[in-house]
Amino acid sequence: MTHDFPRMTGTAYTPEWFETVSVNLSAAERRAAQLGARRSVKKEWQVAWLLKAITCIDLTTLAGDDTAGRVERLCAKAKHPVRSDLIEALGIDPITVGAVCVYPTMVPHAVAALEGSGIPVASVATGFPAGLTPLKLRLAEIDYAVSEGAREIDIVITREHVLTGNWQALYDEIKAMREACGAAHMKAILATGDLKTLSNVYKASMVAMQAGSDFIKTSTGKEDVNATLPVSLTMLRALRDFREYTGQIVGFKPAGGLKSAKDAMTWQILMKEELGTRWLQNDLFRIGASSMLADIERQIEHHVTGRYSAANRHAMA
Repeated sequence: MTHDFPRMTGTAYTPEWFETVSVNLSAAERRAAQLGARRSVKKEWQVAWLLKAITCIDLTTLAGDDTAGRVERLCAKAKHPVRSDLIEALGIDPITVGAVCVYPTMVPHAVAALEGSGIPVASVATGFPAGLTPLKLRLAEIDYAVSEGAREIDIVITREHVLTGNWQALYDEIKAMREACGAAHMKAILATGDLKTLSNVYKASMVAMQAGSDFIKTSTGKEDVNATLPVSLTMLRALRDFREYTGQIVGFKPAGGLKSAKDAMTWQILMKEELGTRWLQNDLFRIGASSMLADIERQIEHHVTGRYSAANRHAMA
């Protein structure tokens, strides 16, 4: 990633920033419900927003039957996420996705397939998705992924630390992971569907940022409940508070459950309204998704041709 601001350094563990915070669930739900109801972007402006969303997608495959061939196909789509005839009809330069995200053993295949494209490889690590392997092994997994060429690492936290209120242990764990990442940027996955309350989501977000996370991320995509608007709103408010406390800038990544072009629009509106236009750039905003891309491409084709195509006309990511 290249930034026009200094990289996150984190802070000392500072519990007074979050210990007494309590998030009002009803208020968060009311605010989230307004986003889709009050905002509408149509025609060429909608296409522009959808193209921007594509540049923020972490195109992902995290399946037990992943192969080198599947990863190579994913990388081909990452380099050309929109069909060339649609790009030509829109009269724009080609675009790419924000990153390709894979398991550590798939990193070498992705690095080779993306060589020269400028697209970074992200890798999940630290015992993804449960995060319940010993810390020494989780740190070794980070080291392995980075050594194979991953430039971004998506780590998972120990949910038990949140559920038992052991915030110091959570801070120490994430800080060790950040140190293991070195120059690779770190996204801390909070697995918010496991954290039970929005207050816990806020507190975990603040601890992750104090420990030096470059991004905070909602979910692994493997929980029963993944990215939701109330959860995302809570995390963005924590991010905003952290910036006011420290002046440091942190990114955000919703993941899991985002599948449609409408989802892409809604989360971008959330980012713009809560944090401003700067957080629509892919060094501060990523979307963890794959199937979303096919729906976005379908909407773009409708804009160009006036017709909706069958979903099977578009390469699924």
